[in-house]
Amino acid sequence: MTDDTASEMNEAPKKRSIWMSFLPVILFVGLAGLFFYQLSNGDPSTLPSVLIDKPAPDFDLPAIAGLKRDGQPVPGLSSADLKKGKVHVVNVWATWCTACRTEHPVLEKFARMNIAPLVGIDYKDKPEKVVRYLRQYGNPFAAVGDDAKGRTGIDFGVYGVPETYVIDGKGIIRYKHIGPIMPADLESKIIPAIKKARGEK
Repeated sequence: MTDDTASEMNEAPKKRSIWMSFLPVILFVGLAGLFFYQLSNGDPSTLPSVLIDKPAPDFDLPAIAGLKRDGQPVPGLSSADLKKGKVHVVNVWATWCTACRTEHPVLEKFARMNIAPLVGIDYKDKPEKVVRYLRQYGNPFAAVGDDAKGRTGIDFGVYGVPETYVIDGKGIIRYKHIGPIMPADLESKIIPAIKKARGEK
């Protein structure tokens, strides 16, 4: 074996080692680029979620103290509530969220339509602010869970509030909407997703 051949053989593993050290960075940049491409060129409200067609995370959130609807206390929310045979629409929101305020009239309209129960997960908020907010703007929610630490929102894979999920009667997530629901979204996305979750055509 010549000295040149030995040198080339020693350099080959070094080159592979350098390449392998950069591979995680290249993969990360590639995935980040794909995410931002979809965000800027596609519909950001329909970004893929690993939880679609998977069971909703297990959670048990207390009620918001002092919150009432039609004079009755509004209950908290748990994953068990979503497994009782009815399709539910779960809205993750907060009083400090400007986009949540934008979509609120749409949620009020949806609640009046009586298509499916609308329930809320209040994300990283103060109970007294929630009570005041829903008194002022109206309460479309049949139940509201107090996710004060944001743990349940994280388990749902929330990018940022508001986010809305259509969950079938067995507690399986069938649709995820990122961002505020606009009037057109109600007719073109949310209601069709509810019908699909029920097995309707």
